[in-house]
Amino acid sequence: MIVRSKAPLRIGLAGGGTDVAPYSDIYGGAILNATISMFAHATIVPRDDHKIVLYSIDNNERYEYDSMEQLPFNGDLNLLKGIYNRVVSDYTGEPLSFELSTFVDAPPGSGLGSSSTLAVTVLGAFAEWLNLPLGEYDLARVAYEVERIDLKMAGGKQDQYAATFGGVNFMEFFNENKVIVNPLRIRPQYLNELAHNLILFNTRTSRLSSQIIERQSQNVINQHEITIEATHKLKKQAVMMKEALLKGKLDQIGEILDFGWRNKKLMAAGISNSVIDKIYQTAMDNGALGGKISGAGGGGFMIFYCPNNGRYKVVNALKKFGGIAHRYEFTRNGLTTWSI
Repeated sequence: MIVRSKAPLRIGLAGGGTDVAPYSDIYGGAILNATISMFAHATIVPRDDHKIVLYSIDNNERYEYDSMEQLPFNGDLNLLKGIYNRVVSDYTGEPLSFELSTFVDAPPGSGLGSSSTLAVTVLGAFAEWLNLPLGEYDLARVAYEVERIDLKMAGGKQDQYAATFGGVNFMEFFNENKVIVNPLRIRPQYLNELAHNLILFNTRTSRLSSQIIERQSQNVINQHEITIEATHKLKKQAVMMKEALLKGKLDQIGEILDFGWRNKKLMAAGISNSVIDKIYQTAMDNGALGGKISGAGGGGFMIFYCPNNGRYKVVNALKKFGGIAHRYEFTRNGLTTWSI
């Protein structure tokens, strides 16, 4: 028996950062994101030798353990261990024996939600194997709890839900970790045009998002007026983006992205830097109407909205920075699991 799963990475189009506590707990958050044709993959092969093998193919890390109820957190593939530990403690009550291998199409620190998507993918594989009673909201919530509570990894709430549900979603975040996912029925021609016009640019740099997120959260705790006001505007941006996509007002998207980027940079130190600023300005000087960093900031992927066939001039201008523009499509489906 072989169990497999995959879940899509996402582009955050608007509202990024409003899903991070304590802002979302105090004021409520709103985000608009869309999943793309880049994935996290997981495979589980059951064993009968009382061994557990964890293998991250993309990172070339492989560890073998005796089967036990709780694997130790020591920095070696802690995310995979965290999911396994939660499955045993909450569902099976006894240790399992298996080999788990994973691969992610984007590296950690990319800003595409790769870590959270991997958590969802691994949990989905266990749910498929063990027939666990997890609906979409349940699965996203458990993946979130493993990352944010069990492993104490700083971050927001959107990525786990985007990976689980898939598609274009307007997400609302409330106190007590309440999340509502509103799928948007975007006309295919609007979504195809958005994919054509929206460049996904890999800066080939990474960042430790937790440090930026911790600074952002601390600014809210300290009632930093500039941070809070900027985050309010990002929540407004999510509503603006939703209306533009639903009504097909694609000519407004560049301006909406630029509005969000100018405010996002005010949320915390480290979201932008001199290199990111140069990349952004170069894109704008060559025809982009707006853009943003994907994820918490500091590096990883950026997106730029370029109408008509303007993408080609912008991509050519960005070559001097050593990055690469990725082709992609928007996806409708979220987590998918199967057994053979």
